[in-house]
Amino acid sequence: VQLQASGGGLVQAGGSLRLSCTASGRGFSFSNHAVGWFRQAPGKEREILSATSWFGGSTYYTDSEKGRFTISRDNAKNTVYLQMNSLKPEDTAVYYCAADPAVSALRRGAPGYWGQGTLVTVSS
Repeated sequence: VQLQASGGGLVQAGGSLRLSCTASGRGFSFSNHAVGWFRQAPGKEREILSATSWFGGSTYYTDSEKGRFTISRDNAKNTVYLQMNSLKPEDTAVYYCAADPAVSALRRGAPGYWGQGTLVTVSS
């Protein structure tokens, strides 16, 4: 199973980015998996940002991201997105997508599948 994240880059504070993560792999059923986004800033631990269950219910975990970040998924494209608005320099991090049959595994920070990460840099 591969989770290919893309969409990171350099953006000015106040700007927006949309991250994408596409899953592939023989026998992997994306629509049967919860998916989510994590990030790891320099010198900090990886944290979960948001997760969505296989049927599209969404859960946000970091209060500072509520209202700024939106997770969505397109099961027909095997893709999960993270729309990030009003970006701040403190949002600078490597962003990872992840998947697991159970959303609880994402909440524990222990999903079965991780993407390779995409770097987001927000300049002030």
